[in-house]
Amino acid sequence: MEFALAVLLFAASTTVTPGPNNVMIMTSGLNHGVKKSLPHFMGICFGFPAMVVAVGLGFGIIFEKYPMLHEIIKVIGVLYLLYLAYLIASSSQSSLESNKSKPLTFLQAAIFQWVNPKAWIMATGAIAAYTTLNSSVYVQVLFIALSFFVVAS
Repeated sequence: MEFALAVLLFAASTTVTPGPNNVMIMTSGLNHGVKKSLPHFMGICFGFPAMVVAVGLGFGIIFEKYPMLHEIIKVIGVLYLLYLAYLIASSSQSSLESNKSKPLTFLQAAIFQWVNPKAWIMATGAIAAYTTLNSSVYVQVLFIALSFFVVAS
C-alpha cells in the first residue's frame, strides 16, 4: 500500500509541474481549442507510460546483471530531481508566445516523449526510486506506468 501511494503521489506531483508537455498542451488548447488538442493530449497520456515501460524493462535487465547500479542511479536521480525542484522554485515568470501552427497529432505527441528531457527524468527517476530488486521489477514498472497513465488521464 505504501508503494502504491508513493508512486501515485510522485506521478501526480511530477505530472503537474512545468515542462514541455504541459506548456505545449496548454498552448495548443489556447490556440486550437480543447477538441482539436485531444489527440495531442492522448498522445502524451499513452506515449509517456509506454516510454516508462520501455525504459523500466531495459533497466530491469541491467539491474539484474548489476544490482549496485540500481542504487547509484537512485541517488543520482534523487539529486537531479532536487536540482530541478530548486530551478522551478527559483525561476522567474516567462511569457508564452503563440503561433498558429496545427496541434500535434497523437503519434507526434507520443514520439515527442523520447526527446522530452523532463520525461526522461521522470521515467528514470520513477524507475530508480520506486523499484526494488526484492520483487519483480517488471510488475513494479507496469504499476508505475499505469500510475502515470491514470494521473495524466
